[in-house]
Amino acid sequence: MSYHVLSITLILAFFISQPASADENGATLYAENCAACHGNQGNGGVGVPLALPDFQYAISDQFLERTIRNGRPGRVMPAFKNLSNEQIRAIVRHIRSWAPGKPIRHPSIKVNGDPAKGRLLYKNHCASCHGKNGEGGKGTGVTFSRPRDLPIIAPALNNRGFLYAASDQMIKATLMNGREGTPMVSYLKQGLSEQDINDVVSFIRSFEKQAPTLVIQEPDHDNLTVAYESPYGMKETIAALKRAIIGENFRIIRIQTLDNGLVKKAQEDHHKVIIYFCNFQLLNDALAVDPRVGLFLPCRITVVERQGKVMVYALNPKRLSYLFNNDELNKLCDGMSEVYISIIEEATL
Repeated sequence: MSYHVLSITLILAFFISQPASADENGATLYAENCAACHGNQGNGGVGVPLALPDFQYAISDQFLERTIRNGRPGRVMPAFKNLSNEQIRAIVRHIRSWAPGKPIRHPSIKVNGDPAKGRLLYKNHCASCHGKNGEGGKGTGVTFSRPRDLPIIAPALNNRGFLYAASDQMIKATLMNGREGTPMVSYLKQGLSEQDINDVVSFIRSFEKQAPTLVIQEPDHDNLTVAYESPYGMKETIAALKRAIIGENFRIIRIQTLDNGLVKKAQEDHHKVIIYFCNFQLLNDALAVDPRVGLFLPCRITVVERQGKVMVYALNPKRLSYLFNNDELNKLCDGMSEVYISIIEEATL
């Protein structure tokens, strides 16, 4: 199963599952909020591989906490404003369990460097991965066609979220030591002096004067999922959805159980089914606007039968698109949401 299909499956599974218990711990919170992108054991996927030893030993708890709280505006990493400080600390403790040891504490001392010299060094050594203006690796952190031996796309350095979370000393340590398991090399080993690295850090810090202030404007009254109760049985509901999907000029790609590929075939739960469908012109238009839309394409609707009740669910593209700060994508996904609702309402009348 591909990473983006698994991500959406896990997200949707969360929203149709029973409510979590009150005594949530770090592992539970991580599974609910982070695993879909970062992997169950922090091995990465859509998101950064958090379990890499060089990543673990280069970052502070404060960096993780600020990243979870504020995200990376304009990138895939959202801001988890809904989590309490204690919940965020619990997630960080769980992440730290993959690399036991005393977390690093970077001193708050600012690096003394020459940003003008750092600009040239950045251009020669960093821009090819992190972008000419620090905008980050191509694909804004998400590309499903990249070689799997490169588990991370270079992050955006000209980003309010990153600059707030990362101290000068953390950036310096990363430049000096690199990150084994990623394309990030040690620039000391590449021939740069410590002063050269200080200059690069000072240049990166100068992005604070120009980093765009991006605010995620989420629609106030739209839920992350669309949910309708069907008056029909499981088979009748699926048949009605198929007719409605075709009626909206979409092609049905496949129908499978929600846990397909996660359990043995004989153990699949046929009371939880996903219908995948697509309009290929719409798909091409959406990917041309922003390739990150591939996170929730092709279109899918989930049908769940529980205790004699049949429910129809879909992730709301209108709400999801606001994570990406792309006005053109928001407009397109507004239309996609209307199509989802039209299909489901037609099938559940």
